[in-house]
Amino acid sequence: MRIVQLTPGTGSFYCGTCMRDNALVSELVRQGHDAVMAPMYLHPALDEHSATSGLPVFYGGINVFLQQKSRLFRKTPRWIDQLFDADTLLKSAAKQAGSTKPQDLGELTVSTLRGEEGNQAKELERLCDWLSHHYRPDVIMLSNILLIGLARRLKQTTGAAMVCTLQGEDYFLDDLGAPHSAEAWAVITERAKDIDRFVAVSGYYSGVMCRRAQLVPDRVAVVHNGIDLRGYGPPAEPPATPTIGYLARMCSLKGLDTLVSAFILLRERGRVAPNLRIAGTKTAADEAFVTRELARLKHAGLQSEAEFLPNISREEKISFLQSLSVLSVPATYGESFGLYLLEAMACGVPVVQPMHGAFPEVLAATGGGSLYEGDGPEPLANALEEMLLNDPDRQRLGAQGMASVHERFGVDRMAREVASACEAAIGTAKSGA
Repeated sequence: MRIVQLTPGTGSFYCGTCMRDNALVSELVRQGHDAVMAPMYLHPALDEHSATSGLPVFYGGINVFLQQKSRLFRKTPRWIDQLFDADTLLKSAAKQAGSTKPQDLGELTVSTLRGEEGNQAKELERLCDWLSHHYRPDVIMLSNILLIGLARRLKQTTGAAMVCTLQGEDYFLDDLGAPHSAEAWAVITERAKDIDRFVAVSGYYSGVMCRRAQLVPDRVAVVHNGIDLRGYGPPAEPPATPTIGYLARMCSLKGLDTLVSAFILLRERGRVAPNLRIAGTKTAADEAFVTRELARLKHAGLQSEAEFLPNISREEKISFLQSLSVLSVPATYGESFGLYLLEAMACGVPVVQPMHGAFPEVLAATGGGSLYEGDGPEPLANALEEMLLNDPDRQRLGAQGMASVHERFGVDRMAREVASACEAAIGTAKSGA
């Protein structure tokens, strides 16, 4: 199959969605498909070889913004637009990408969702023209439902089947604020008929989006995420000191402040004396938050027992994971999957997660950790303490999770199942059902 994956890039910081899509497309190529990943808005920031293959950025972030703000830029010729799509300008814009709040993007999001009827219609026509004349795909995969406004026109001009991944869009849509959040959900519900197949990264998230966007369940395939397992494995020796780890964006939404509070509580209790290692994306918008958490650790006299490692490479990430006794990312919202769970378990590290979102589903499928009930630092501290004090159980869960991930959660399995969903989408598109 000829497959084009459309994925929004962040330009300057690592994003789990970009990494998942990039690994998927690279594996589809390895499995014999003619697949590419076309970047949207900004180039993706990746910790491995990019599947964009030097393709241009579509819906360049600066042009999209200007077209939203001014009628003039909705009619400018392509040579002017190209000036704003220059890599130097996009790289400059990317430095601010992590600082943008959903509340500031309401009008722009609704306009993009309206596709050919929105203010960025010129960008959509450019994308249609490129796909029609340069690639002619059998299937176009949209990275998330925020791109659903592209589907109708893309389908008309290319004849390709449309597949849309569902991977954590609801909290962004809800945070747009009134009236834009309700408008966005209404447009998504209306445009869902333009998609031949949805691919949800978990059964939990399939249910969420079927309810919120009124999707037809028969049109939604559940394909659990997978990772490129090269290099992942247990350390030669376990850490000399019990170590709690965190691997995600350094922000409150992912529960980092909750974990810091739980760590301080554990050290105050004195039954176990772990270290804390925190890694993941840190943007300019996260600086103040991280500074506050560092100050809390210093006030508790624990700054030397805690370490922050922002924006690490793939090799550094694997080494980091191998230094841990347990990992916890106590996200405060309904996480659609959590790639960091697979990454930790692939190194034999058990996880401790709240009992909500997709976490129960992922742990039921892997057996690589434990769940706790309740909110706030105390339930998390209790669960971490139990894990750290029970060496045999922790080792059993780590080994069980590692075996499960290496057997069933590689990117090869994910790619095969996504390819099957693409074939089903082609059948739906041809039948006109």
